[in-house]
Amino acid sequence: MPTVKEVTSLAGELHEECGVFGIWGHMEAALKAYWGTFSLQHRGQESAGIAVLDRGEITVHKGMGLVTEALKVEIEVLRPGHAALGHVRYSTSGESSLVNAQPLLMRTRFGPLALAHNGNLVNAPQLREELAASGSIFQGTSDSEVLAHLLAKSTEAHLIDALVESLPKLKGGFAFAVLSPEGLFAARDPHGIRPLVLGRAPSGGIVIASETCAFDTTQTEWLRDVEPGELIAISDQGTIFKSFVGENEKPKRALCSFEAVYFARPDSQIDGQSTHLSRRQLGRRLALEAPAEADVVVGVPDSSLPAAMGYAQAANLPFDFGLVKNRYIARTFITPTQTERESSVQLKLSAVREVVAGKRVVLVDDSLVRGTTSRRLVLLLRQAGAKEVHMRIASPPYRDPCHYGIDTSRAGELAARTMTLEALRVSVGADSLAYLSIEGLEAGLGSQGWCMACFGAGYPVPLPVSAVEEETPDVQTSHIS
Repeated sequence: MPTVKEVTSLAGELHEECGVFGIWGHMEAALKAYWGTFSLQHRGQESAGIAVLDRGEITVHKGMGLVTEALKVEIEVLRPGHAALGHVRYSTSGESSLVNAQPLLMRTRFGPLALAHNGNLVNAPQLREELAASGSIFQGTSDSEVLAHLLAKSTEAHLIDALVESLPKLKGGFAFAVLSPEGLFAARDPHGIRPLVLGRAPSGGIVIASETCAFDTTQTEWLRDVEPGELIAISDQGTIFKSFVGENEKPKRALCSFEAVYFARPDSQIDGQSTHLSRRQLGRRLALEAPAEADVVVGVPDSSLPAAMGYAQAANLPFDFGLVKNRYIARTFITPTQTERESSVQLKLSAVREVVAGKRVVLVDDSLVRGTTSRRLVLLLRQAGAKEVHMRIASPPYRDPCHYGIDTSRAGELAARTMTLEALRVSVGADSLAYLSIEGLEAGLGSQGWCMACFGAGYPVPLPVSAVEEETPDVQTSHIS
């Protein structure tokens, strides 16, 4: 189960578990992994690590903090090896500590294995209990370690076959990468909830990553997205593609819609769709559904800017940078007290008085979870002289916790679940407040399947009874967009 944290990000008050970058067949594998992992920093800021394979042995460098704090590029550039696996983490399962930092290094009968994971397993507690009962000893509290112990219990002779046997036992949203002397293995959950992409480096090396923005940083050519339920084995002998989903099992595609709404970098493509263009389209839909009499449209840096642009275009209003982000403030979402968390918004953002003073402002944000950040943003604009502030959210009301790799509050702390729209408007201090409808979200993102569980559309993977009773007593489990 995800741990409960009180967090305050700039826009969505949400954090995802991690980002994964792997490369095979490149003589500067460690350096490529460093820059690839660095480009995924937005996906996790608690810890970072890189595993490197050299002559059959795997070594791991990892530490707490940002990539530049946990790792040193001048060291990584000197590490020999033709394959590497990098990871950035924000914990949703297991405490924030070095023992849970990834990649995890395991000694198995298949040789050394380095494992990195993005997502969350809803059946991890059950699997951990079963494995521990049969003699498995866990090093940490992260659910990522479950796969390593399933592999160790497998009776298959080859690692690829052990993966095909073990992966179907995992339930939830996940993108796994495993580095071993046999090869680099990558797998995506059967619904495709968490993203994973495949590419080719200029030297001919093969690359996997959570987002295509890592390909741009490492001059990697995008080949395609890893398919839901697919296992890819990359080695010196070539690349093998296998499905670990049964012939009669065709789970409906359910890519996390919050990847498109908030998590992914604007320059990434998610399942072949431009994140920037998708967000701009959501903004256009929002303007049609929730117009406002205003003088200027302002977005919350950085993830909400495309939606604000789309809103302004559709509403025939000027778009301007009414909020400016301080690029040198990082990781304030882990500040320990509520006062410090709220103050962090003012440290990270400032209003441009010349843009908003005396004007009716449409403030476009990508999401509203608890409302703390929204309240501070409205106050910033009013302090800068805004005459009116009309808040527009480019996604539907966030009603249910995510169990597939996003760190969210419990159901009782989700503002849209506990407050009426009018009460929430008063709470954040806006002159008006409106969300994009779920129909608008579906239309804006396109026809392919999306997981919209957090917006009340139902969970694609059934949850354990304890999770349903504790977190979401009235959830549906049937509808997937």
